[in-house]
Amino acid sequence: MNTEISGIVFMYLLTIALAIPLGRYIGKVYEGEGTWLDRILNPLDKMFYKLGGIDSNKEMNWKQHMVALLTINLVWFILSMLILMNMSWLPLNPDGNPSMTADLAFNTTVSFVSNTNLQHYSGETGVSYLGQLTLMLFQFISAGTGMAACAAVFRAMKERTADTLGNFYSYFIRSCTRVLLPLAIVVALILAFNGTPMNFEGKAQYISMQVIR
Repeated sequence: MNTEISGIVFMYLLTIALAIPLGRYIGKVYEGEGTWLDRILNPLDKMFYKLGGIDSNKEMNWKQHMVALLTINLVWFILSMLILMNMSWLPLNPDGNPSMTADLAFNTTVSFVSNTNLQHYSGETGVSYLGQLTLMLFQFISAGTGMAACAAVFRAMKERTADTLGNFYSYFIRSCTRVLLPLAIVVALILAFNGTPMNFEGKAQYISMQVIR
């Protein structure tokens, strides 16, 4: 009991301790100020802008921000539906998991696109590795779009009266490359050093020992 309480207290203190430097860093990211990651990740940003035909310097009003957000979510919604409903014959399915029904695929996709991550399936027995990778990608996309929307709202609150609120795609890309990607790398390294398995092999099977009375 004491261990659980100390763990909760530690997590709260750690969250508060990280909030201040991380918050200042995120503020610099959205203000367009230079950060120590720019030299490494600026080429990656430019690649995404080039592939998407995006002018990151073009100012957008709130309507254009909304259209951009809905367009990104619509594109990934359609792609996710296609993958989840056709998993049975797509690659990265060593266990031969069946495709999802339309209603389950819809529920799962909407859940992950909206960053609620509600699962009505049983892990590796319900989703192929390709399906899992697609859903894990939404950890970036859904969080990135939400953070970009917040950046636009905070920009509006700061300016109070403004016709434009920055560029949604720039906020979105920088959210993913400057905030989420570095955090994901740190967490991935921690999991890897703790021995968390990650491969594309089929489900592991074992025979348990049961006491027969």
